[in-house]
Amino acid sequence: MSDLIASQTFHLTLRVHALDNVRVALADLPAGAVVEDHGMRITLPGPVRHKHKFVLNDMAVGDVVIMYGVTVGKVTQPIAAGEAVTTENLVHSTDDLPADGKQEAWLPPSVKQFESTTFEGYHRPDGRVGTANIWLVVPLVFCENRNIEVLRQCVADALGDDPYHSYKQLARKLLHGEEAIASEAPAGDRLFPNVDGVRFLVHQLGCGGTDSDAETLCHLLAGYICHPNVAGATVLSLGCQKAQIAMLQDAIAQRDPNGYKPVGYFEQQQSASEEVLISDALSAIFDGLRQANQISRQPAPLSELTIGVECGGSDGFSGLSANPLVGAVVDRLVALGGSGILSEFPELCGVEHELLARCREPRVAERFTSLMNAYQRHAEAVGAHFSMNPSPGNVRDGLITDAMKSAGAAKKGGDSPVVDVLDYTEPMTRKGLNLLCTPGNDVESTTGLVGSGANLVLFTTGLGTPTGNPVAPVMKISSNSELARRMSDVIDFDAGPIIRGEAQIAELADELLALCVEAASGRYVPKAVRLAQMDFIPWKRGVSL
Repeated sequence: MSDLIASQTFHLTLRVHALDNVRVALADLPAGAVVEDHGMRITLPGPVRHKHKFVLNDMAVGDVVIMYGVTVGKVTQPIAAGEAVTTENLVHSTDDLPADGKQEAWLPPSVKQFESTTFEGYHRPDGRVGTANIWLVVPLVFCENRNIEVLRQCVADALGDDPYHSYKQLARKLLHGEEAIASEAPAGDRLFPNVDGVRFLVHQLGCGGTDSDAETLCHLLAGYICHPNVAGATVLSLGCQKAQIAMLQDAIAQRDPNGYKPVGYFEQQQSASEEVLISDALSAIFDGLRQANQISRQPAPLSELTIGVECGGSDGFSGLSANPLVGAVVDRLVALGGSGILSEFPELCGVEHELLARCREPRVAERFTSLMNAYQRHAEAVGAHFSMNPSPGNVRDGLITDAMKSAGAAKKGGDSPVVDVLDYTEPMTRKGLNLLCTPGNDVESTTGLVGSGANLVLFTTGLGTPTGNPVAPVMKISSNSELARRMSDVIDFDAGPIIRGEAQIAELADELLALCVEAASGRYVPKAVRLAQMDFIPWKRGVSL
């Protein structure tokens, strides 16, 4: 292999941490390519696909692979220097957790340019500030999902605010031709300009599970109803289900003891007919919209922002570009007095010691350990393990083990101290970086982040996903520019220049935080909102009975 090819391949690979014994291929590398690493020249015995990792020295069975400075796997068959790690030669493995690690004093990033920045938000009576002004319609049990859909269609038609109007036009045009839409009247002005929409939740819970499932659902719904982005809510109940209206009212009272949030309850088994139920619910929704429209956006400090961070459809570049970029945004927000929430406990497996070292108080560290251990025991009881977390798409794009995925996923939380650890559905009460126990499932986790108080979500992806949320704006950050071009209708921000060496994380973090301010102010509408991507999936922790 010539020196020219060797010099070309060097900058197409990356060693993430000084302790790593693998490098990442930033482009497809052919067999025979020569890579230099700290004065050592390695000839690749076979091709290595971009985003995948190759070892820097011969490795024997039982050796550990290190990336991001932590153990991410154990070798199961010999690997030659320069050979790619795969599911055939590497299995999930993590270090034993050090008991006495402690983070050195955190040095916050410079935020001088944002110190006087505000966003235009909706100020609520409890002192919190919303990035949106939503009226929420909620079913207490899946039996009401049909009535929720009836209400959704009726409200959309009455307001002239059908998110699928253009697709319906397309369908009529394809079936009947241009004349089918030629006579349609143009959409009018918004009737409630200070309201960002009516959002309708549907789910498959509320009955048939354990009492604990019903209580958890009520606490999650209470988190949404009491969310600062929500002006008020209309609740539909069947009547005989486990998740009773009184349970939801108790959960709401814990979050809103002063009763600031207007909520109307309608029970079908107590209504004279379905027509009466729908009529009463529609009247309540429109009365709620008139009330919600009475407030408008006003300036608020960035300390009132709470960013939930999430990843989905991750690839081998996610932990190198998009995730650390989002972590840098979280660090900036924390330095400004704001908050971040990092979730997905199965994707923190292998970096627990780093997070424990960052816990501000022993109580916080103990809570994290307790929740992680309980989650792992529950998974093992049903024949599962955190090592099963990586999806086929993750593995195909270079995330071979859960520990490897976790080491990159944790970068979304930045480097600031952990001020609190929350169990699923618990509300965030302490400003700063919080950890939240959720599964790794994209939508279940995003649903939990918003339920605990995130009023904006940054969602990183390497493979692409349209995921959104009914209540909080979700902004999608791509790990690579090819994805940003191919799925431009769902991607809001491209972290690909980091991979190409064209931009530093710090400068893009400033740009992304500025875009967050625009989204929180309603001046930038994230792609998921434009697509009406309103995903809501509660985490069912119990069993069906």
